[in-house]
Amino acid sequence: MTQSVIARRNTGGVIYEIDTQKDRLDIGLIHHFLSHCSHWARGIPRDLVEKAIANSLCFGLYADGKQIGFARVVSDEATYAYVSDVFVVAEHRGAGLGQFLMETVLAHEPLQGLRLWQLVTRDAASLYRRCGFTDLAPCRTYLHRFDPDVYLPAVATEAAAE
Repeated sequence: MTQSVIARRNTGGVIYEIDTQKDRLDIGLIHHFLSHCSHWARGIPRDLVEKAIANSLCFGLYADGKQIGFARVVSDEATYAYVSDVFVVAEHRGAGLGQFLMETVLAHEPLQGLRLWQLVTRDAASLYRRCGFTDLAPCRTYLHRFDPDVYLPAVATEAAAE
């Protein structure tokens, strides 16, 4: 294993790796998934994906060397981490790879000892619960400022350019 490959498993003759090397990431795949397939970042411009990757700890999931998944963590590596943009492409779902990815993220050495991990999900709560995440305690209030249409001007501009 190279230093940036932090986990590997062989399932049915396919070698799956999780790597933290940003140079290995398929930015086109990540941008396409987030901007066209996700519900949380639909329409996100590629330059924003690149900026988010540059300023985050990233985990690429690979099958026989080809990227098939991704997770991004924003953290101070001391007290807090926010998990974002987790996905496995459709043709590789159902094989436990999302859980493999999340367990690897949570076990990553620079992220050990954090007091708080957070994420937001619409439809993958069971995956994250299997990894130790829980609903907020009743005495906690989760607040946010959310602009679901922030990428719409970029979508209109991209469509006009095509």
